Amino acid sequence: MNTISCPKCGNLIEITEALKKQLQEEIEVETEKRIRKEIEEKNELEITNLRKALAEKEAKMTEFRQQELKLREEKRKLEEREKELEIEVQRKLDEERKKAEEKVFRQVQEQFRLRELEKDKTISDLKKALEEAQRKAQQGSQQTQGEVLELDLEETLRRSFPGDEIEPVGKGVRGADVRQIVKSQGGVICGVILWESKRTKAWTDDWTVKLKSDLRAEGANVPVIVSETLPKEAQNGLGVKDGVWVVNFALVLPLAILLRKNLLEVAYQKVVSADKGNKANQLYEYVTGHEFRQQVEALVEVYREMQEEINREKSAFERIWKAREAQLQRFISSTASICGRIQGAVGPSTLQIKGLELPELEEGK
Repeated sequence: MNTISCPKCGNLIEITEALKKQLQEEIEVETEKRIRKEIEEKNELEITNLRKALAEKEAKMTEFRQQELKLREEKRKLEEREKELEIEVQRKLDEERKKAEEKVFRQVQEQFRLRELEKDKTISDLKKALEEAQRKAQQGSQQTQGEVLELDLEETLRRSFPGDEIEPVGKGVRGADVRQIVKSQGGVICGVILWESKRTKAWTDDWTVKLKSDLRAEGANVPVIVSETLPKEAQNGLGVKDGVWVVNFALVLPLAILLRKNLLEVAYQKVVSADKGNKANQLYEYVTGHEFRQQVEALVEVYREMQEEINREKSAFERIWKAREAQLQRFISSTASICGRIQGAVGPSTLQIKGLELPELEEGK
């Protein structure tokens, strides 16, 4: 007989075939449930892991997208900054180029003026004597440039005051460079102005001491130094240094007009009054005094204002001319382009515009 062991007491129990089958079915059902549960738990775990992995992947993708957006934004900002820097550098280069061009233009303009004066002097020296021409032939030396300035000063005074005697002081002779003997309309000598020209890179105070010594030796009335470099007393182009007038070359003529005017006035007073010594002292005190300096400075201001106005007008007209020239160039270019298009479409023999055609070549060339 079929028996089974009791799971509790361990005794053998007889079972029938039907009970056996029922037990087997129950065991199979339980086994199946257990297996299904295990599979479901396993599947649920795998699904949970997959969901977790998917969530982590999506989080990483979101982080990667944010990083990409940030990188793209930084790249865009960097590109914009590079463009701004390029524009800024180009602007600075243009400004520096413009300043350099203006500086070179001024230097070339001044060199051209000096070279013209040097050329005129060289030609004059060649006419006088071969020996003098050889001594002055070297262009650009400091001595030649100083002589050019002296000759230019002499010619300016002679041209501006034809009634006066303009005497150059010879080389090797003690004294100033140019002696101007001021005369009235009747030919009466009214006084003497001593002009000393200097063209060096630095001012020297000994110049005034030497010129005042020459003034006393000559018995002249007014000492003047014409120099490119000026002391602090004449930084505006004109002033008095130790009793000597100091002026740059641009203001020589206004100063000469005022000095000459005062010499003529004092000479007239001398004719009226017999006190010649007193009048000479008054003249010297007046031409070195505050009132006369103010008159000269007023004339200089007017002269500079006129010169600045002329320069502004010149610059304005040059800009207008450049603009018109560019407009004309664009006009001609557009006209030529239109004619070329029509000739290309219709034929080269059509629309022949005088001034836009090529010159005909000679046969064989």
